Amino acid sequence: MLQTILTSFLLIFLAEMGDKTQLIALSFAARFKLKTVIFAILAATILNNLFATTVGSLIFKLAPSQTIRIISYAIFIAFGLWTLFSSKNEDGKTKESRLLFNPFITVAVFFIISELGDKTQISAMLLAIDSAAFFPVFIGASAGMFAANLIGIAAGAALGKKFPLKTIKIISAAMFIIIGITGMVKTIAY
Repeated sequence: MLQTILTSFLLIFLAEMGDKTQLIALSFAARFKLKTVIFAILAATILNNLFATTVGSLIFKLAPSQTIRIISYAIFIAFGLWTLFSSKNEDGKTKESRLLFNPFITVAVFFIISELGDKTQISAMLLAIDSAAFFPVFIGASAGMFAANLIGIAAGAALGKKFPLKTIKIISAAMFIIIGITGMVKTIAY
């Protein structure tokens, strides 16, 4: 059991390094309260891995993975555009009326959507099938994903203090749009 937890942790942690969800964590940590981002990503991580280890295989039977990826990348482009054109208060915080939901739900939902069809979600699903051990894989995968994204959160919080919000906003938006367009092109090309 411990070996399954450690294997799941290491595989997911390493797979998450440099992944788009770290960019999400970084971007949101520079925009919203750190506590909100941490708890939203923790909740999203738990829900994502619960989904991946229990019903992940069903969604891939019902909807082609290419369709899921295209939708995910379209959401990245939309989020990049939202980041560019969202308005700010004088204190640099996004106006709540401009958000579809409160910051916690915005972060959690975007994080979950970005994980659909992602390599870490598929890895957690395959680990659960391979080891036939739901709970150890769920614990290891969730801990690995959350630990990797804490690095993104820390980087976002640090960048938020060192760079003007406008600069972070433009860089974050550009990165989201670039990831969305390149991911969509690769998905359609293959």
